[in-house]
Amino acid sequence: MAETILVCDDDREIAAAIDIYLTAEGYKVIQAYDGLGALEALESNQEIKLILMDIMMPRLDGVRATMKIRETRNIPIIMLSARSEDNDKILGLNIGADDYITKPFNPLELIARVRSQLRRYSGYGTAKSENADDSVIVNGGLEINDAAKSVTVDGQEVSLTPVEYKIVRFLMENRGRVFSSAQIYESVWNEPSYGADNIVAVHIRHIREKIEINPKEPRYIKVIWGHGYKMEKIED
Repeated sequence: MAETILVCDDDREIAAAIDIYLTAEGYKVIQAYDGLGALEALESNQEIKLILMDIMMPRLDGVRATMKIRETRNIPIIMLSARSEDNDKILGLNIGADDYITKPFNPLELIARVRSQLRRYSGYGTAKSENADDSVIVNGGLEINDAAKSVTVDGQEVSLTPVEYKIVRFLMENRGRVFSSAQIYESVWNEPSYGADNIVAVHIRHIREKIEINPKEPRYIKVIWGHGYKMEKIED
């Protein structure tokens, strides 16, 4: 069955062009032209697997729409914007986006990023082991169950986006090892790590806010200044 993608952009010509690119690749496309339209489409079409969301739109912009979606859904969201500055990319990631594409974009890059996010989302929701114990990693009060794709802290389940989950799993599988932002990015995103530092830093901050009692004094994910990040190995 073709996966359904929601394209939200107030420029109808851009939305139509993206529709053509995605349809040619076998995807089903639903179009919306502002944030409210995106929320309505998402509410009435549960089969939507990914959202391409423009930032600057009337009625409800992409930033506020994404924040609203993130209250209840972990569906992958790729932000679209004509702006290329780093602070706009960070804004998109800060509000819960999984990726960011600057307009005008190369259709091949767009398709590649869509495929990458869909693979990540599908992997996030698919059990990989018949024996759940084989896929459980425990580190202190932090536990990840890769069969159930769940993360708990001191027995309380936390809600992570697919990208956040992949980062936590990668670090949990390599406890005690230090990885640079580029290494984390290439392992999780499966693509070259151009501009990885800011992107990884934002996701790490979000993860800390969810799994750490005090994000400013983290117990689990530590910064090794000048080198990168590691998952501290907890012995208790």
